[in-house]
Amino acid sequence: MNAQRQTVSASTFNKHFSRFASRSASIVGSPYAFLFAIITVVAWAITGPLFHFSDAWQLIINSWTNIVTFIVVFIIQNSQNRDSKAMNLKLDEVIRSLHFAEDGMIDIERLSDKELEQLARRYERIRDQWEERRAHQHDTRQG
Repeated sequence: MNAQRQTVSASTFNKHFSRFASRSASIVGSPYAFLFAIITVVAWAITGPLFHFSDAWQLIINSWTNIVTFIVVFIIQNSQNRDSKAMNLKLDEVIRSLHFAEDGMIDIERLSDKELEQLARRYERIRDQWEERRAHQHDTRQG
């Protein structure tokens, strides 16, 4: 029973965090957040003479930006992870639904770097062959 309660609790936390991270990423990425950041920096710079450009004055902006950056990195990473996963699942569904698509391409983001590089080289060869056929057709039409 305790393990089930922990699973439900973790699931609830994840759901709430995902909702929070999505909303936060939207807010942080908005023009208003950018404008707020600019206004904050300008206000801080204007107060420099008032505080005689002291170490404390510099520490305020350094501390504030470090804290905000630290938190925002995790919010953005969560948002990117979710977007990437959703995009990959959508692409997997497109591959699955197309008759001529190669099902082996589904979920390839789990392959090792070496396997991905081998796959990339395979598709480079396919593209090179296509370009050769295209150039040959172009030459045939002109000749």
